[in-house]
Amino acid sequence: MPPGTRGYTPASGRAVRPDESGGESVTEPLSRRLAKVDLLAGLSEDDLALIVEAGASFTHRPGQVVIQSGSSGPGLRVVLEGEATVEVGGAPRGSLGVGDYFGEISLLDGEPASATVVAGESGLRTFAVSPANFTALLDRNPTMARTVMLALCARLRAAEKAANTPT
Repeated sequence: MPPGTRGYTPASGRAVRPDESGGESVTEPLSRRLAKVDLLAGLSEDDLALIVEAGASFTHRPGQVVIQSGSSGPGLRVVLEGEATVEVGGAPRGSLGVGDYFGEISLLDGEPASATVVAGESGLRTFAVSPANFTALLDRNPTMARTVMLALCARLRAAEKAANTPT
């Protein structure tokens, strides 16, 4: 794990954070948080555990750029602690908090990020999985690939319906 980052305990697949004594306390399993990401929601516990094993957690200082628009294939990030702001083309587009996620499309296509995400005043801790690691999982697990593909299709149909609905 890179220096300066806090991660998960791979054996348990649980997010960890320092407790008051300097040790670590266990929080909600990462697999449960990943199950709330729409593209991953239909995956089995075993599939989610594989994603946890393929990723890592990162800690970002307040004001630190987490993802820069145009950066190559940042992959999926799920907010574990803290908050962040989102900018597209320099314009604010909202904020992210615990349980929110970003980079899910980059996770699938490996294309550059379309937004800049900056850690909030209290900093930010995220779980991340790279496109390369996720693609390797999909290549080895056709059921996982099909589940993700169906979730993406549902998202596209919803976007198409919204675009074609008169306002």
